Amino acid sequence: MKEGMKLAILGTLLGVTSPAIAQEAVVGVANPDALFFSKDPVLNRNKQAAYHIVKDLLEANHWELTAKWLGPTYIQHNPQVKNGLQPVIDYFTKTLALKPTPIPVKMKTQLVSVVAEGDKVIVAYVIPVKDSKDPTKIYTTTTFDMWRFENGKAVEHWDVHTKDD
Repeated sequence: MKEGMKLAILGTLLGVTSPAIAQEAVVGVANPDALFFSKDPVLNRNKQAAYHIVKDLLEANHWELTAKWLGPTYIQHNPQVKNGLQPVIDYFTKTLALKPTPIPVKMKTQLVSVVAEGDKVIVAYVIPVKDSKDPTKIYTTTTFDMWRFENGKAVEHWDVHTKDD
């Protein structure tokens, strides 16, 4: 079911009859680097690995560092990428053809939060989206990555992507 239809049904059930849906802009935190620390040593190790996945791999495209942060049996729940280290590297370097840039001292990615619990770390990002009804307008929403860690390396990954993204 399309997202607009779900919202319309929800609005009807809640008694909201106006077709306009207000939205508060999603804003990132001032210092995203600070979100990747925990007093718990295991959670801190996992948050630090997630930090480098986001900053070194996803932001700066240094996929030659993949084995430092992802485990050899990496399980991928994104339907666009196969399991394993090499398919992840190939997706970013060949399919998307992303080139490395200098790894920043401070993260540039806009983040909402980083949550670590047990063996998982969830990173929530601010994303700008073109308004489908008015492409001259942009709004913000949130997306996420979640990783499961073993021995300080991500071994499993979830996100919001579909085959059609």
